[in-house]
Amino acid sequence: MTLAQAKRGQRLLIAAIPNPTVRAQAIRFGISEGAEVECYEKLPAGPVVVGRGKQEIAIGRRLAESIEVKPA
Repeated sequence: MTLAQAKRGQRLLIAAIPNPTVRAQAIRFGISEGAEVECYEKLPAGPVVVGRGKQEIAIGRRLAESIEVKPA
């Protein structure tokens, strides 16, 4: 399952970020493999908003399609 397929309110565990460029970008925002996040909002044909702690991040749909997650 990818982050783009997540449902609003779902708690997720980041399973894999295969692309090294995307992985480096995600780490800058505090999201790495093994991190637990919550899907706050999923805009139609737009970004997926996830949160970790008190931080919220909007991740573009294409980028979200490359991040593998599993339910936490």
